Amino acid sequence: MEITLTIDGKQIPFKSNGAVAKRYMMQFQRDMLKDILSMGVTDKKFDDMSENEKVVWMRDNIDFNMFYDIAWVFAKTANNEIKDPLTWLESFEEFPILDIIEPLQGLLEKTIGSKKK
Repeated sequence: MEITLTIDGKQIPFKSNGAVAKRYMMQFQRDMLKDILSMGVTDKKFDDMSENEKVVWMRDNIDFNMFYDIAWVFAKTANNEIKDPLTWLESFEEFPILDIIEPLQGLLEKTIGSKKK
């Protein structure tokens, strides 16, 4: 699955595939699936929350450093030319995390989801 988001006026592709979790482990020496599950992001339906509820929930539940890492892995998977995480983040004047979490939720779900019903 691939999506493109506008961040700081730039079109940035994000992609999930079978190598995402391995790339994350290689870069950050942590298990991506454990990190995602520890945030509880995939079981939240942000569409049903007010903006204030979203901010409060994210403040209380999300490790934003971890989220930057996850966003970088999805971007790196879509474009192998991007630099290391810090250099990539420094290339943006703004990186509106609250606007990015919800669209990337679908990629997170694809990463840990199951086809079993």
